[in-house]
Amino acid sequence: MNIHFIGIGGIGMSALAQLHAMGGDKVTGSDRLINKGLVDLPVFNSLRALGVNILAQNGSGITKETELVVVTTAIEEDNVELVKAKSLGINIMHRAALLATHVAQNRTIAISGTSGKSTTTAILYDILVEADLSPSVITGATLLALQEKGFYGNVYRGAGDILIIEADESDGSLVNYSPEIGVCLNIQKDHKELDILKGFFNTFSSQCKQFLYNADEEGLKEQFKGFKTFGLEEGDTRAENILMDGFGSTFFIDGVKMHINTPGEHNIKNAVAAIAVAKELGVPLNVIAAALEKFKGVYRRFNSVGVFNKIEVIDDFAHNPHKIKAAVKATQLRGKRVLAYFQPHSFASIQLLTSEFIENICATLRPQDKLWMTEAYYPGGTIPQNVTAETIVKGLLKSGCANVKFNSCREEIAKEIAAEAKEGDIIIVMGARDPSLTGFAKSILKAVETSYKKSACPECMIGNCCLKNHKTVKI
Repeated sequence: MNIHFIGIGGIGMSALAQLHAMGGDKVTGSDRLINKGLVDLPVFNSLRALGVNILAQNGSGITKETELVVVTTAIEEDNVELVKAKSLGINIMHRAALLATHVAQNRTIAISGTSGKSTTTAILYDILVEADLSPSVITGATLLALQEKGFYGNVYRGAGDILIIEADESDGSLVNYSPEIGVCLNIQKDHKELDILKGFFNTFSSQCKQFLYNADEEGLKEQFKGFKTFGLEEGDTRAENILMDGFGSTFFIDGVKMHINTPGEHNIKNAVAAIAVAKELGVPLNVIAAALEKFKGVYRRFNSVGVFNKIEVIDDFAHNPHKIKAAVKATQLRGKRVLAYFQPHSFASIQLLTSEFIENICATLRPQDKLWMTEAYYPGGTIPQNVTAETIVKGLLKSGCANVKFNSCREEIAKEIAAEAKEGDIIIVMGARDPSLTGFAKSILKAVETSYKKSACPECMIGNCCLKNHKTVKI
């Protein structure tokens, strides 16, 4: 089949494009980032390696030979390629509908929830690999274990009959799936109002042959009565005797010791969810423990960019209020002080969640922590821009959260953070969608090094030396 993906650089779209290219289909795609000159991104290079032709989003990739055009909710009705596809009478399918065809063809495990889907999917994938079940996976992030094997990391076609996917609530697409096992990690206001999201999850749970949910999450026990549960405080599968530090956590499941090398309570919850599913599939606890010990993580989920002078820079995908709270709390376990940078991933998220951002950030930052914010990432489109990141900062200041600052210039922020950083501090860069964020995190680390060298004492080359130990100073 000849398939064209509009917005092929997106994490979900690129996964399906790779899967179909691996299966022998002729795949093409377009992306706005190509229009902006960003032609050599890793995702595009991985697609090209599979024979996928990637073009600017101008309609040139859609021809009379195109049999199917795949879109996402983000593609607007006046998109030039969508208009052309309709004019040619080409079949148009939403990404979720295409994914649903794969769900129906496999023993599918669908991981749902506002936060934690990618990490839970990655942990479960590693467990089932350790159990020699050779699963396939389609995920909304890149798995570091797959990247180490030379893949882009968000899709893998295994030899077994099990498929693990993320069931996305942001556009309601999870209602398209009827998996063998469904999981709900949490339901939090994001993308849509809570009552709408709860309706999506009710439909999804009713379509699963088996369904499991986090019993600790507020409101889920009332919503999902009669299903199996997991959690830290309650649940059929429960983590006990939990010990956490800035580099990971240890806990016990049914008396068996587990350890995960990613910090934060939220990652224990993700691990317990994956363990609960693995138990349903009959995977022994010792196999689960071995897989968890070797878990390498997910790209931009608390990834260390580097350390200089005992100052570490972390790169993280956190972009909604709950994820920011979880990421900052994990960072607080690791360092004396947190210097945080947050770039909202869209103007729409700011408009929907302004009060939630203010509430969660104020509740999480300690007096010694500091936060810098810049304007929302804007890849294009027609979304109103009347509520901005500066609106959040003003709200934080009004609420008594004093150590926050807005600056529209990222380069200036990097210098400010570097000048502020001291030994033992942890710097965390948070945000989504913007492909330059990891590079920005690296630039902060470089700025820290530059700032240190500029302040170094010429006698001992120690930054910010007080000179007490020197009789003479070279000038």
